[in-house]
Amino acid sequence: MENYYPVSNPTLNGNEVKYAIDCLQSTWISSKGKYINTFETAFAKQHDSLHGIACNNGTSALHLALMSLGCNAGDEIIVPTLTFVATANAVTYCGAKPVLVDAEEDTWNIDPSAIEKAITENTKGIIVVHLYGHPTNMDPVMDVAKKYNLFVIEDAAEAHGAEYKGKKVGSIGDCGTFSFFGNKIITTGEGGMITTNNRQLAQSMKKLSSHGMDPSERYWYPQVGYNYRMTNIQAAIGYAQLENLDWHLSQRKRIASLYNEQLKGHPSLVLPKEADWAKHSYWMYSVLLPVKTRKERDSIMADLLKKGIETRPFFYPMHVLPPYEDKRKGAYPVAERLYVKGINLPSYASLQEEDIAYISTSLLESL
Repeated sequence: MENYYPVSNPTLNGNEVKYAIDCLQSTWISSKGKYINTFETAFAKQHDSLHGIACNNGTSALHLALMSLGCNAGDEIIVPTLTFVATANAVTYCGAKPVLVDAEEDTWNIDPSAIEKAITENTKGIIVVHLYGHPTNMDPVMDVAKKYNLFVIEDAAEAHGAEYKGKKVGSIGDCGTFSFFGNKIITTGEGGMITTNNRQLAQSMKKLSSHGMDPSERYWYPQVGYNYRMTNIQAAIGYAQLENLDWHLSQRKRIASLYNEQLKGHPSLVLPKEADWAKHSYWMYSVLLPVKTRKERDSIMADLLKKGIETRPFFYPMHVLPPYEDKRKGAYPVAERLYVKGINLPSYASLQEEDIAYISTSLLESL
């Protein structure tokens, strides 16, 4: 196909090659080397945090965070039902139970007003997800967490650089977790990071990520850990990407503005909102289609694909997936409606104005 627009495409236009070659020439390509600490320190600073812990992917980051916060079998962790499956899976890895909460209409994130109703005597913590780059409304979440003595993890896999009331996501709860998969705003191919201002928590996560080895005594393992380490060569690429984070974010904002301008005239197409207290990172430019069934949505997506435009549906809500069907707690009308109507449009830095115009015109024709 002559013109093909994938949903995402990494942009490697900084020092990625330079740092990767430096790493290769040094022969420090595995889980030790200067770039790991450099990347951790710089990423934490960029996200207003004291500590950064690099790991091999965003799911590992969630698992390390949960384990270090004392999540155990029998515990309940409140999770938005509208999220990528890794959020719920990481809870399950710990033997704990994800308790699912519906989304709110405007931001598509967890509904803070529904969290307190989901709390039981077994509730240990809350995971919020800054879905598609829009921050969760954190103040009411933190108020409930404080009231019931619960930890809060910010799943910011999709929200590098996003802000809530001027605070960087990942610095508000007990810790934040990020993904550097190839489709994220910045990437290391695969990779993850945890941010926290709690030194003891950071030390625990660092130890658990390296088989549980005592940092002061090599090959002494006082606890069972995991091999969740990031490689030095991944960190070299990540550090180069981080140097250009402001540019990457500006390009996402540019793309969102172009889409907004092109699509604003359609009366039934719902465009992504940005709350007045939020700085949206626009990992994906996502819209709600004027459809009533999944079949209608899929038909529009298929029509766009014929025109060379890849789109993706919103994530399945967790409560409809086989592993989590029995975790239902009431109804989830908002999440179900968002899933049926929502699609993600191509969202990557190298898209130009004429590309956005073509994609937008094609979408409007399909509608």
